Amino acid sequence: MELIFEISKEGRRGFIPPKMDVKPYKIESKYTRKNAPKLPEVTEGDVVRHYTNLSRLNYAVDTGFYPLGSCTMKYNPKLNERVASLSGFSEIHPYQDSKTVQGALKLMYDLGESLKKITGMDAMTLQPAAGAHGEYTGIAIMRQYHRSRKDFDRNEMIVPDSAHGTNPASSAMNGFKVIVVESDDRGMVDVDELKKVIGPNTAGMMLTNPNTLGIFEENILEISKIIHDAGGLMYYDGANLNAIMGQVRPGDMGFDVVHLNLHKTFSTPHGMGGPGAGPVGVKKFLEDFLPVPTIDKKKDKYVLDFSHKKTIGRVRSFYGNFTVLVKAYAYILTMGEEGIKHASEMAVLNANYLRTEISKILKVPHNNICMHEFVATTLPLEEKGIKALDFVKRMLDYGIHPPTVYFPLIVHEDIMVEPTETESKDTLDRFVEIVKKIYDEANEDPKILKEAPHTTPVGRLDDTRAARYPVLRWKEE
Repeated sequence: MELIFEISKEGRRGFIPPKMDVKPYKIESKYTRKNAPKLPEVTEGDVVRHYTNLSRLNYAVDTGFYPLGSCTMKYNPKLNERVASLSGFSEIHPYQDSKTVQGALKLMYDLGESLKKITGMDAMTLQPAAGAHGEYTGIAIMRQYHRSRKDFDRNEMIVPDSAHGTNPASSAMNGFKVIVVESDDRGMVDVDELKKVIGPNTAGMMLTNPNTLGIFEENILEISKIIHDAGGLMYYDGANLNAIMGQVRPGDMGFDVVHLNLHKTFSTPHGMGGPGAGPVGVKKFLEDFLPVPTIDKKKDKYVLDFSHKKTIGRVRSFYGNFTVLVKAYAYILTMGEEGIKHASEMAVLNANYLRTEISKILKVPHNNICMHEFVATTLPLEEKGIKALDFVKRMLDYGIHPPTVYFPLIVHEDIMVEPTETESKDTLDRFVEIVKKIYDEANEDPKILKEAPHTTPVGRLDDTRAARYPVLRWKEE
């Protein structure tokens, strides 16, 4: 597809301004360009068609199935977008006096109360702008807690070998040494191995439950007790909350700090770099460490609370990505308690249906009842020269977005599939048919997979070169 600069023709215009009828103002030469900017010369029609066609090249959850394991790419209700665009939400300013934005403050307060109820936490901040940002904030709170007790030797954070990559990154950015604990043969934290790495330097443990294999950590209460008995804190990575919301609460499992991905579990737009929201909840004894301001209710008024004396400070300007919070709040109100519970039940049902069907085609290493996602592997196809990447690239030719590959690292040539609750059985059956077709192709004519995709505007990319030498802007030849 041509770039907007390439369809430019000298003399074309999209708008001709009226003749100037005000006195010109002379600008000092030091503030003016020496040469006119080289902007594309196009008509309004050119612009509309170009960007409309460009948008059609993007794959999105609005256009097809998006089984991206761990990322929870589910359909986003358009009602939420409509609500967030209401003038009372979209046209207010964060510097307004709190008396003039009571509705917005009430919404954030009520959203926090709902998230506390869902997670079993006692206090909440809505500031973090993404899941990883929420992780950083939560670990910073844990660090500040230990420092406030003058427990400076606690410099180790335990992370499972199946964890999200952001877990060790968030720990390291907060100055902790990352201690990896291995999984057992069932895909859960090996409790015996955990006991070996516990010590006086343990600050805490980061864990998502269910984990990235889609398996619920059955020993979570024992794990929490081991960490707490050692003087550490438990951190809940909320990436996989979609599997358990309304069923069980992290706070009841022994977690002290929780982050949530509103752009996943609570159905606000996800992907393409944001914006997102990663609220953090804490138990009562950690409330004073939350970023300021938080939203509080004083009698019948909503106020910004700056009173936390041990606060880690601001982690984002103002109060977070407000319109994202509006969409999440609309989702919670629409679903209600029963709806949220039903959503997690359907997410688990869909994942187990797919797991059962896919396991007839590909190997599923941990083929037990899963939660929201499962991990398959293409390792048996290696003798045909086929890797997981080849397998999922071929899915693009059938109009399916590839699932997550090569994660978690403890399964080789893995494909992680998360169907979410918003997909129908028809969609899941079609996905199974496509996987079977690609599997047959891999055995009969593997070259088709090695060169896939064939029908997309751009063919197989050199992923390594694209990552190391990105071309981020157009330059005139």
